[in-house]
Amino acid sequence: MDNLIITPKTKIYDLLEAYPQLEEVLISTASQFKKLQNPVLRKTIAKITNLSQAAVIGGLHVEELVNKLRKAAGQENISGVEESGTNFISEKPDWFHDDLVANTIDIREMLNAGEQPVHEVLSAIKRLEDKKILKIIAPFIPAPLIDKSLSLGYMHWLDKKAEDEFFVYFINK
Repeated sequence: MDNLIITPKTKIYDLLEAYPQLEEVLISTASQFKKLQNPVLRKTIAKITNLSQAAVIGGLHVEELVNKLRKAAGQENISGVEESGTNFISEKPDWFHDDLVANTIDIREMLNAGEQPVHEVLSAIKRLEDKKILKIIAPFIPAPLIDKSLSLGYMHWLDKKAEDEFFVYFINK
């Protein structure tokens, strides 16, 4: 399988299956990627997170990340890579008020148990009453989850509390 062409859309899981030697390269690019050494996260988050989303999580430029991995895998550099295009809202929006938070889901517990939280979170978002807010607590920026919610028309606010603690608030437009 090591004929996998590495692109921004390549899933982390597929990358590491095809090129196990790239795990150290990936981890060395951003401290957040050390979590990939956890077999539970490797089986859950890595399967749905692509390199473009991982670049966001790691605070990196997607082109730099992809080319670093391509070089280590013996592939030519690519240029003109589009950034993910996702702009995560990190400034407190006008719609946010603590008293509107209707539900809180701590996905850290699910991730530690080897569960994939995306479906449960999206289901909870869809059940929100008008102007009510869902709060998610995550150990990293849940880029795939935010991307999916945006594609479904929901608004969010990403509030970084610590290096390993992020609150994401979702509301139905």
